[in-house]
Amino acid sequence: MSWDDSDNDKNKKDPWSGRKKEQQSPPDLDELVRTLQEKFGGLFGGGGSKGTANKKSPSGPSGANIGMLIGLAALIWMATGIYIVDEGNRGVILRFGKYHETTLPGPHWRFPRPIDSAMIINVDQQRFIEIGYRSGANQQASSGVRKEALMLTEDENIIDVRLAVQYKVKSAQDYIFNVRAPDVTLKQSAESALRAVIGKNKMDFVLTEGRSEVVAKVETNLQTMLDDYQTGLVISSVNLVEAQPPEEVQGAFSDAIRAREDEQRFINESQAYSNEIIPKARGAASRIVQEAEGYEERVRAEALGDASRFNQLLVQYEAAPEVTRKRLHLETMEDVLGNSKKVIMDVKGGNNVMYLPIDKLMESSATKAAAPNRFITPPEKTAPVNTGRDTSYRDRGRER
Repeated sequence: MSWDDSDNDKNKKDPWSGRKKEQQSPPDLDELVRTLQEKFGGLFGGGGSKGTANKKSPSGPSGANIGMLIGLAALIWMATGIYIVDEGNRGVILRFGKYHETTLPGPHWRFPRPIDSAMIINVDQQRFIEIGYRSGANQQASSGVRKEALMLTEDENIIDVRLAVQYKVKSAQDYIFNVRAPDVTLKQSAESALRAVIGKNKMDFVLTEGRSEVVAKVETNLQTMLDDYQTGLVISSVNLVEAQPPEEVQGAFSDAIRAREDEQRFINESQAYSNEIIPKARGAASRIVQEAEGYEERVRAEALGDASRFNQLLVQYEAAPEVTRKRLHLETMEDVLGNSKKVIMDVKGGNNVMYLPIDKLMESSATKAAAPNRFITPPEKTAPVNTGRDTSYRDRGRER
């Protein structure tokens, strides 16, 4: 039998009939409010529902329950004072807005607000600022910082300088309280230090070999200024990113740089030529001086030898003038006729004329004598010893 056969059977057998009746009637709000009142009343020791209205109940919450609630609230409030400082950070505690202490990394507790408040400062983070440029900025932003980059040198030239400064927090207390805007103060101080150093040096020095010196001076001056202001910051590094003339004069400056490079190249070439030719000239000069000294010694020795020979001849001449005079005449004739190609032969009792190939004989003998002794200086002639014998020219010719 189906559920729709009769109304009685439908009410008995339909499982959804009771839920449909409940859905047709809305919930009673008054009953819901009374239920909540009974629950809270039981918590604070109050009365129950209407059925128990005639029973006696306390007029308000008990003191034990109130104390428990106050203690629980105080415990929760005190628990909010727990805080943790991570590694590389420092916690600065303010008590009623005034500095109280600085805490190290780790778990800590402070009085909850509004008594104490904690500020966490990262002291290991590498921060940086840029002067004269912005990394990753568009063209309009780059043109907006040109006033920071353009600086005047000692020789009244304008250069475009771009500087990057890395820094860290040294003292969290000074970083928070001494300066209102430490990062802005650092940027202005860095720009001031850079302008002061650039203004005391010439343009060529800053653009060429003076970059490292400029960076060192800027870092020293900037750290001194930050210490004077008590900013709590320490400089890690200063980097001169770029130093060049303004865009309007870069073409002329490039020409000047090329001319300077050509000048240096010519100087190097001339120096190399000088280093090559000067040693040769010095060697030639030394050789000429040594040859002159050798010639001097040779002439002096020859002069001394001639003088000694003359003195010896003078002694012989004083002893036998006629003999010495004749001997000198014969020796002179020997030297003169020795270079002649004519030979006079005198044979006793003979009228025959002898033919000798004197030219050929003299040439062959001269060649043989000159070949092995070409670089040997002939020995000096010494004065002949007077033996007291006077031989005639004919006898000397026979002896030869």
